[in-house]
Amino acid sequence: MSQQELDRGRRKFLVAATAATGAAGGVAVAWPFIASMLPSARAKAAGAPVEVDISKIEPGAMLAVEWRGKPVWVVHRTKEMLDLLGKHDNQLADPLSEVPQQPEYCKNKTRSIKPEFLVAVGICTHLGCSPTYRKDIGAADLGGAEWHGGFFCPCHGSRFDLAARVYSGVPAPVNLEVPPHKYVS
Repeated sequence: MSQQELDRGRRKFLVAATAATGAAGGVAVAWPFIASMLPSARAKAAGAPVEVDISKIEPGAMLAVEWRGKPVWVVHRTKEMLDLLGKHDNQLADPLSEVPQQPEYCKNKTRSIKPEFLVAVGICTHLGCSPTYRKDIGAADLGGAEWHGGFFCPCHGSRFDLAARVYSGVPAPVNLEVPPHKYVS
């Protein structure tokens, strides 16, 4: 082997080694920038599905869970509560839920998949306050009409029935949002 062949072999090796080192260095420099564009674990968790065991919710009771930083209510409605749902439609702003505040599979009079369970985002559609759950049926309502139970927003007086539909003449413009959900079993 001549000296010229040895030099040519070394040169090829050095060029390949330098290229490989440069490529590795480029990846090492670029990776933090690429990684900063990926969603964080906290962001992934905030948008992740939430599983809730609804078998332990007593009839008439409400369970609140957090989903995407918002309170989500699960109300186990009694037969008496369900019977009252259609009796005050004339007092509601959107009794048929024509404004799209729920998934297609919840466009019914109970705004739910299973009539006995209401799933709704617990944020008033007026200014974002959190209404309180009031299941006291038959008492005089704060607006003067008979109260059929539901949700009352203490900030500005908005009222929602037990299907989370808004009453007429209150500050809230639309029904409470029904988030996308499903039942596993």
